Amino acid sequence: MGGTGSFPDATARPPGPVMDRDEADRALARLEAEHEAIETSLLALQDHAGRRLLEGAELTGTTKDRWTVAERSIALLWTYFDSYTAALHGARETRARRRWPSRDDLVELTETLRGRGVTVAGAAGPAAPGSPALLSEHLTLAELVARMNELYASSLDMVVTADAVWSALPARIDLLAAELRRTLSLAHSVGVRPGEHPAGDDLESITHELATLRAQVVSDPLAFWRPAAGSSAPGGGRPDTERYDRAALALEEVRREIEAVLYVRQDSEQRLLRLRDVLSRADRTLTEARSARGEVLAKIAASEVPAVSGPLTALQERLSTAAEYRRHAQWHRLSPLLESLERDAEDELLRARESLTAVTAPLAVRAELRGRLDAYKAKVARHGMAEDPVLIERYDTARRMLWSAPCDLRVAEEAVLRYQRAAAEILVPRGPGPADRGAGA
Repeated sequence: MGGTGSFPDATARPPGPVMDRDEADRALARLEAEHEAIETSLLALQDHAGRRLLEGAELTGTTKDRWTVAERSIALLWTYFDSYTAALHGARETRARRRWPSRDDLVELTETLRGRGVTVAGAAGPAAPGSPALLSEHLTLAELVARMNELYASSLDMVVTADAVWSALPARIDLLAAELRRTLSLAHSVGVRPGEHPAGDDLESITHELATLRAQVVSDPLAFWRPAAGSSAPGGGRPDTERYDRAALALEEVRREIEAVLYVRQDSEQRLLRLRDVLSRADRTLTEARSARGEVLAKIAASEVPAVSGPLTALQERLSTAAEYRRHAQWHRLSPLLESLERDAEDELLRARESLTAVTAPLAVRAELRGRLDAYKAKVARHGMAEDPVLIERYDTARRMLWSAPCDLRVAEEAVLRYQRAAAEILVPRGPGPADRGAGA
């Protein structure tokens, strides 16, 4: 019973033949050891911390119902044990009458040890459904031990299960509640409060959940127990921590959000300075793009020039709002605003650069054509062909188009290509003619 949750089995043989002296002595010795083991187990159950907690707790739900049954079972266990003790005491007295017991003594011992010689008064339930309760019942020692085994196992399971839940969950809930209090303190320091910030609402919800969970665990621990599949041992299973785990995960998410707000408080000035710099560069780039667009429209003809957006008024207003939040220590409002501003400012700078590139593309094409024209002129000069009248005429035409305003890039590119083709024809080496071959001979 002590280690496995059951009493040692008493002999289950029917009375049968009368025992001799040696059989009676061996049976008594076995029963003495059995009695000691049963008493040890019952005393351990009586002193179990879980049982004492159950006796003093205000229970509800499943635990209350099962403890009501368990209390009756424990009381019945002691009644059975008292009957068992009385039967064993009577057997001892019978055996102690004389060294060599008479046949009557052995018959009496046989009946006590193997027969239905144990009387349990007022402990048995109805003999059958609807029948009145029995005032007493006669059992064998084996039957008595079997009943005690069953009652002891169910009572111990209930006590061990409740104790396991109480040992595991309330302490963990208390630790999480302490972490919650620290997080609440940090949240208040940065202005995160219920009704003003989602994280404040989450903290209020977690606070309520932990308080409710702890009260329910203390009053109804068996509602938070998951039995192990296929296990019949007392206390087989584990505490159900699903609600606790959800609360812990929610608190961790809120804590990270609060830390992000704290981070904003610590580095908000530097982030605001970086934002001002990014927006300033974007604004300067847009100003340059607008200026370049006017130049392109004046100098380049027949070219599509995209429009350039105006000043970054909306972003500047949001930046001013962020600075105002920082000035009034409204960190919970500043945090999301800074994050969105940083994304939008980088996007705006990228768009400004793309706009400048798109606007100045015609000027870049004109510059490339000018460079190509001058490069071919230099190549022609190196080969001593600079005075060729065709090349001079075509070069002047292309140069006039590229250096005049407005410049038609399509026509200018055709002029540069004509100059390139003429230069290529002149620079291609010619093979020797018949006269040259004759002279060489």
